[in-house]
Amino acid sequence: MSGIATNLVWRQFRRMCSKSREQHAKARFISIKEKIISNTMISKNHLTPEISLHLITSECKLFHEPVCEGTERVFDNDPFWGFYWPGGQALSRFILDTPSVVKSLRILDVGSGSGACSIAAKMSGAKIAVANDIDYGAKVAADLNAELNNVIISTCTQNLIGNFCKDFDVILVGDVFYDKDIADQILPWLTNLRKKGKEIYIGDPGRHGLSTDAMNLMDKVLTYELPENCCIENNGFKIVNVWKVK
Repeated sequence: MSGIATNLVWRQFRRMCSKSREQHAKARFISIKEKIISNTMISKNHLTPEISLHLITSECKLFHEPVCEGTERVFDNDPFWGFYWPGGQALSRFILDTPSVVKSLRILDVGSGSGACSIAAKMSGAKIAVANDIDYGAKVAADLNAELNNVIISTCTQNLIGNFCKDFDVILVGDVFYDKDIADQILPWLTNLRKKGKEIYIGDPGRHGLSTDAMNLMDKVLTYELPENCCIENNGFKIVNVWKVK
């Protein structure tokens, strides 16, 4: 076979592989989307009733079932995106009430879960909002929730901790300080981004990872009381704070 013929065959093979990958990705997205719709309820029963979200509520069968292993699992990873965690609720409420913090700016929502903070940012006039979560299920949930609320966001499943984030002006971080190890990874990154001029807002109900030393690096912006149903769903947390890195 001549060199020209070999190149033509190789290009055709690559096109076929690319098309196959696209078809597989589309099928995977649709499969997870269908599972989310069938295993969640659309809820506004939270701090931001302006935002509708597909959530695993107490009315859902999955809410009451133990996490299954192997083939019995509904989702590949634990569906953390199916819960509207307190920090995310507070950040979203803060953004909706104070749109100037995101208006016309580029927003990165780290550990985005349901995508609520990104949705709130777009509702409040953000130039772009990127929901970043390493779980592909969270990407699908965020896309689905954005569609539900008639806004357009972007999604990203890359681990961006340590990234310079040069394409963003504001970083939103909700409910990630659940232990010391993750706090030790995230805090130096966030403080470095702040030195580079990024505005950084954190939502947290008082988790173990947000130590006194960590809080000394921040200013408390606002405190919210959680609705009763949210207290029950979140291990009894009753209040949640919004912090800004100094």
